[in-house]
Amino acid sequence: MSGVNPESASLDPEMLLRAYAIGVFPMADSRDAPDVYWVEPKKRGVLPLDQFHLAKSLAKTLKSGRFETTADAAFEDVVRMCAAPAAGRPSTWINAQIEDAVRTLHKRGCAHSIETWHDGKLVGGLYGIRLGGAFFGESMFSRMTDASKVALAHLVARMRVGGFSLLDCQFQTAHLESMGAIEVSRDDYSSSLSSALERLDADFRALDGEVSPPRAMMVSGPVSGWRIWQSLVQTS
Repeated sequence: MSGVNPESASLDPEMLLRAYAIGVFPMADSRDAPDVYWVEPKKRGVLPLDQFHLAKSLAKTLKSGRFETTADAAFEDVVRMCAAPAAGRPSTWINAQIEDAVRTLHKRGCAHSIETWHDGKLVGGLYGIRLGGAFFGESMFSRMTDASKVALAHLVARMRVGGFSLLDCQFQTAHLESMGAIEVSRDDYSSSLSSALERLDADFRALDGEVSPPRAMMVSGPVSGWRIWQSLVQTS
């Protein structure tokens, strides 16, 4: 694969942050792989925040109250479920090295998760790394229809309200394309990344501050689907 190099040493969290800052990210051949590979795609998947496609069916799901979402309430569970086998995906690229590194970054406030809940059960979510005004989406999972889409809608709303400018999806997929993701060249991505890294005032918690009390007092409090829909409509 072009732009990929093997790395056998342990995955240092500081090295991981430096890699993201220059547009490189790690992957493993499988869940049990002992090593990682550093990847810099020629074509990068990104989701322009002002082009997020809120389908009528997803808007209806959000407003229905079927799901509730949180941020950073179950980070390790989200990573574990993203790494777990699923239908049509017997293995993933998230190995122990990556899992350990992102866990450390989460404790430092540099990695975040969005969780989707149904009747108190974790049914979907995503996680990623944050630097300045950039969020590098790592992986997502879904155990119910629309659960991962709801999580992504929550992330986009949170990034819009918080003043972010770059949502990196790494690789384009049909699922992401249906929600507004596009492919950009390496040069265009590098330019967007440089601008995003300068946004030191981007606030991942800004959406929480807009939720009415008492939820505004909860660091990882739930955000209703209606509130996500409202944020997306108001900032579109």
